[in-house]
Amino acid sequence: MQRIDDANRQAMDRILSADPVLVDVIPAAEAIPTLQDRMILHAGPPVDWERMCGPMRGAVAGIAVFEGWAADLQEAEAMAGAGAFDFQPNHHFDAVGPMTGMTTAGQWVMVVENRRFGNRAYCTINEGLGKVMRFGGNDAEVLDRLRWLRDSFGPAMGRALRSGDGVPLKSLVARGLSMGDEMHQRNVACTGLMLRALAPALAATADDTAGLSKALAFIGGNDQFFLNIAMTMGKAIMDPVRGIDGSSLVTAMSRNGTDFGIRVSGTGDTWFTAPVEMPEGLYFPGFTEADANPDMGDSTIVETIGLGGFAMGAAPAVAGFVGAGSASDAANFTRAMGEITYGDNPEWSIPGLDYLGVPTGIDIRLVVETGLAPTINTGIAHREPGIGQVGAGVVRAPMACFEAALQAFAASVGVA
Repeated sequence: MQRIDDANRQAMDRILSADPVLVDVIPAAEAIPTLQDRMILHAGPPVDWERMCGPMRGAVAGIAVFEGWAADLQEAEAMAGAGAFDFQPNHHFDAVGPMTGMTTAGQWVMVVENRRFGNRAYCTINEGLGKVMRFGGNDAEVLDRLRWLRDSFGPAMGRALRSGDGVPLKSLVARGLSMGDEMHQRNVACTGLMLRALAPALAATADDTAGLSKALAFIGGNDQFFLNIAMTMGKAIMDPVRGIDGSSLVTAMSRNGTDFGIRVSGTGDTWFTAPVEMPEGLYFPGFTEADANPDMGDSTIVETIGLGGFAMGAAPAVAGFVGAGSASDAANFTRAMGEITYGDNPEWSIPGLDYLGVPTGIDIRLVVETGLAPTINTGIAHREPGIGQVGAGVVRAPMACFEAALQAFAASVGVA
């Protein structure tokens, strides 16, 4: 159908011509003026307190204490159950968040500007590894780290970025792919590249050497620091693709630990949801799949731009880490995802696959036709609040989302 082909070419052009640049770190209330007091943005499609999974509830309680809305976790849970908080998806506010995805007015967010289209996207700063709020952690250690990010690290990073013209991200990601990253479960190379890009400006704008040392050590010691930047980049790239009449390309995939949801360009901002799947992977010592929570997080935005599970061929080390088979199997994941995408991205190529561009532009028609659901690299959270990450793995998007989306899309273009 010519109308669909033309629309998808336009959508793909917007993806490939995007120019994402990390430009600032600022308070969330400044970045998102509609982010009101006692409003909590979360990962995934809409969900209320009654349907929230354990780690999401744990994160809600923790962020309420962090914001000063509750004196302790018990009071926070009681307030949430009584309807004291306004829960909204990050995606409804030009934002994304990993795993539980907590975004509130008192946090600081990274800002990526798509200079080709003039839009901006936001994401909180990656907290580091171990017990963290994105995996449902909420104890004193977690809250103290969030306070440090708010009071020290966020302002320092903002000053550093504003002292220059930002950090262009497309070329940095291209180098990361050649160094073994896929930008979802493996961000070691891009984190190192970002540290190299930021260090001179952090030093030049630092208030004191002790603070500078702690900031540099924090980035250098957190292999997943770049994940949140990649997510913000993905949101900034895909938002201009929304609302193209007749386009069957996916503009967002997200999950909240209860539901998995997708959005499609031609059907606007409608969510098509289905129960979220359980990841398959490897667990940290002392944990098993019986401890795992179903998949969650906005981080699947990176798969919509051809990274993560779609770029597994660039990161064979990840295949073993997430339990997806041997290193040689990584290429098979990338090739399979090429069967459900509109094209590839020549600027983001995989040396080990003869410089094949990463598969880009998930087409709901091809997903349903082939029966191949998108492959997603993911972390695994404990199903109970307050414990945190227990492993990492691979999960498939539920096919029901794409079937429902295709029916709605077909109706929108007048196909029976």
